[in-house]
Amino acid sequence: MLNTLTTSFIARLRARDESAWFELWETFGPVLRAQLTKWGRGRIGPETVRDLSQETLAALSDSLHRFDPGRGARFSTWLLAIAKHVLGDEMDRRMALKRGAGKSKGEFDEGWMLASRDIPVDQEYESAVFRAKCEAAIRLVEKESDFTDFSIYRMRVFDGLSGKDVAASLGISEPTVSRRLAKVRDALRRRLAEVISTYSFTEEEISEAQRNGLSVFPNASSDRADDVEFDDCLAEVYHKHMDLRARDKASVSGA
Repeated sequence: MLNTLTTSFIARLRARDESAWFELWETFGPVLRAQLTKWGRGRIGPETVRDLSQETLAALSDSLHRFDPGRGARFSTWLLAIAKHVLGDEMDRRMALKRGAGKSKGEFDEGWMLASRDIPVDQEYESAVFRAKCEAAIRLVEKESDFTDFSIYRMRVFDGLSGKDVAASLGISEPTVSRRLAKVRDALRRRLAEVISTYSFTEEEISEAQRNGLSVFPNASSDRADDVEFDDCLAEVYHKHMDLRARDKASVSGA
């Protein structure tokens, strides 16, 4: 069965919680638009891509509560299957218009979606979905954290400054930098575990963080090396996702 974090999120979607919808849009919109653009091969413009990504997430939010976890499909491949259906429907509609005939949208039943695991998925897409989950956790921690605390983490980890430079920039001691850095890191580990669990249907998806060097549940023997690895891996994930967001923003602004 789905974990409690996922079912709680589904309950928000069913209750028409606009913030839950916005979370889906903010988190996975750029990934979907990149995939739809790739599939479109120049046949659809940025505005259509944006509309189709909205349709994809709307379909997901409307049908997520009917998902059958016993089928073993991943959240990422299920999402991709919905996008493929939405794009296919759009291309069929365009062909019908060219022939002078109208075409209504195809029926979207959950049985078809549950076969999504059979759709070939490249590793870059899977990685992009994982990075989107990580960035969602980072955004949450940024909102929840003290401004200075998160600024320290951003400067030290995402901007690559030394502890000495961060301390000098903020007029505090290096031990204070280390202490506040650890505080934000702990918050990130907790939020990463929550967000990844929320948007995961399988144990394989839930374990993605660990496989990518992000130890969200460090054991008692964890040392500074584990923290450094966590920070380095998260920084790499963050910068790659920011590159995707930059390309997405440029595409949308150029529409």
